[in-house]
Amino acid sequence: MTDIVDELKWRGLFALSTDEDALRKALADGPVTFYCGFDPTAPSLHVGHLVQVLTVRRLQQAGHRPLALVGGATGLIGDPRPTAERTLNDPETVRGWVDKLRGQIEPFLDFEGENAALMVNNLDWTEGLSAIEFLRDIGKHFRVNKMLTKDSVARRLESSEGISYTEFSYQLLQGMDFLQLFRRYGCTLQQGGSDQWGNLTAGLDLIHRLEPQADVHALATPLMTKADGTKFGKTEGGAVWLDPEMTTPYAFYQFWLNVDDRDISTYLRILSFKSREELEELEKQTEERPQARAAQRALAEELTTLVHGAGQTAAVIAASKALFGQGELADLDERTLTAALSEVPHIQVAALGPVVDLFAEVGLVASKSAARRTVKEGGAYVNNAKVTAEDAVPAKEDLLHGRWLVLRRGKKNLAAVEVTGG
Repeated sequence: MTDIVDELKWRGLFALSTDEDALRKALADGPVTFYCGFDPTAPSLHVGHLVQVLTVRRLQQAGHRPLALVGGATGLIGDPRPTAERTLNDPETVRGWVDKLRGQIEPFLDFEGENAALMVNNLDWTEGLSAIEFLRDIGKHFRVNKMLTKDSVARRLESSEGISYTEFSYQLLQGMDFLQLFRRYGCTLQQGGSDQWGNLTAGLDLIHRLEPQADVHALATPLMTKADGTKFGKTEGGAVWLDPEMTTPYAFYQFWLNVDDRDISTYLRILSFKSREELEELEKQTEERPQARAAQRALAEELTTLVHGAGQTAAVIAASKALFGQGELADLDERTLTAALSEVPHIQVAALGPVVDLFAEVGLVASKSAARRTVKEGGAYVNNAKVTAEDAVPAKEDLLHGRWLVLRRGKKNLAAVEVTGG
């Protein structure tokens, strides 16, 4: 067994626990069966969920047995948000999202061996439960005065909208999950984010009422934040999803590549599986040569490989290099190229025109006269080929995959033109 508590603390993954000494002993004596829950409130997990998914993986690698719960029941209700009620999704939609989230979580875990992971769904023990049974067997053991003190509930009660009985009851359902997993699988630890602490302790309280001799624990990881004050995992385009149809592998890679230097050390420790020595070396490189972005590249490559596979990562890196003249643009497949160019300024035109017009129209320069100066000074490129004539007009044969031109001013300023005409 690895001393996983010390490892989690070093990595900044240990925010709260019910009894650290007791938890440390339980994990050292292990293996411990533990669970972490994910609600299907969207068709994909986003990068914020990676903290929990990878912590589950880390605990399994330390010898413990994970139960990954995708909430087919709790997903129908919704954990209370601080500001407003969630929109209730229809059961068929939620069932589809359960399957998608399971498919995203499963590749991170090992389902063979002595501590084989198990996927579970809380709809299995709630679907056949009547309202009377739920109120008598579960609701009886919750105290409303204590439920009102939970952060999410308290904030909603202070808002003008208040909170519905449906969302107020969410913590009863999550508490019942822990009780069911304790009874069915001997699960004695629940792991989650610190914003879920009220729900985590609700399960502990319920087990202690019904199983007084039980030795159960809760462990919360901190919420990841950004140094600039904006929410982690958000970009101008919205959330960064794990589904490649919702966030392309190229955009996913670029998200990590563009992490602020002030954040990269924290993110590496929380999300990377590299050793302490490797991470400390990357931190040193960030201090000494931040412009090289060695730590960001290492994290981007590791996480893109974990989520999308080595093949997609290689394609993304090749695209990143080719866009800046360090590889052949023609060698990139159409999907990767299109994904890459969607991340830079781009325009659509019906037909090709002079290069200087395209440079001005896409915004690489302020005017056509500025575009002509750029050509004259040797700083204009089309598909990585230097433009030497001010009146140059790209040919149809220059189009990548019959539709794209990659424009570049100098070494770093990129844009794209998509030709939509026949």
